[in-house]
Amino acid sequence: MAKKKDEKKGKVEKKDKKQKKDKKKKKEKKGSPKKDEESIALTNEDETPPDTKEASDLSEKPPVDKPARKKPDETKELSTKAYEKELRRLQIELVKLQEWVKKENLKVVAVFEGRDAAGKGGVIKRIMQCLNPRSARVVALGVPTEKEKTQWYFQRYIPHLPAAGEIVLFDRSWYNRAGVERVMGFCTEDEYWEFMRTCPEFERMLVRSGIILIKYWFSVSDEEQEKRFMARLDDRTKRWKLSPMDVEARTRWVEYSKAKDVMMKYTDIKQAPWYVVNADDKKKARLNCISHFLSMIPYEDLTPERIDLPPRQKDEGYVRPPFEDQTFVPEIY
Repeated sequence: MAKKKDEKKGKVEKKDKKQKKDKKKKKEKKGSPKKDEESIALTNEDETPPDTKEASDLSEKPPVDKPARKKPDETKELSTKAYEKELRRLQIELVKLQEWVKKENLKVVAVFEGRDAAGKGGVIKRIMQCLNPRSARVVALGVPTEKEKTQWYFQRYIPHLPAAGEIVLFDRSWYNRAGVERVMGFCTEDEYWEFMRTCPEFERMLVRSGIILIKYWFSVSDEEQEKRFMARLDDRTKRWKLSPMDVEARTRWVEYSKAKDVMMKYTDIKQAPWYVVNADDKKKARLNCISHFLSMIPYEDLTPERIDLPPRQKDEGYVRPPFEDQTFVPEIY
């Protein structure tokens, strides 16, 4: 009996030791990964780009109570009151910019390109509204003459480039060759590809000469363009905006898209990149474009100070001619 009890006791002790060893092994497994898992983890860490590492490190930290920067709500409509208030503020800044351009003898060129009815003219009109036309002007060239067709392609644009202290806004530009001329077949294949080779060099020359060149492409959806075309048809004062070329362009929407893509590929250069304006909302597009234009040229406030008007000259014996001797405009209102 004693012998059986000893054997039973020994079996229980062995069982307890085995259970303790198993528990210890499980703890070790939980505490440290296997060798191959460690090597995989290290390999993945080494292959992670530095910016991704930083992002992952930041994600592990406790959240900081800072409000995230909100993106503008594209679906939210901008009220007329808010639009006019912000436009007024931006136009005051444009006056300051113009004074700075004149003082520093800067030369500024802004190119406005895009689909028909994309809103280029509307932005240009708001920029020019409060500027001094003596040192800021719009260039909107028509169809080249027979003589101009025989010139170097860029030649007819060069006389319109700014002198010191001037701002020039091109309502369409030398990029006609990359768009309408290409799609409508107004230039040969050789002329088109020569433009693509020459244009980046031409613009680099302008920048090297001291010209600040800013290029905007106004992007509009086909649905919004259709809506604006119909509005022009309904408004007699806007029908002139729909030329036969605009009507023809409707049937070549995809071709224009392809031409734009190729143009961007070859002419989106470091010295003069393209800036795309989302133009589906006219009011927002105007404000966004003007705000960006102002940000491209560092300037200081040189607004002329308020002056005191001198007293008007006194009337000392001046006799005005009789009204009957003058021709007046009929007062029908």
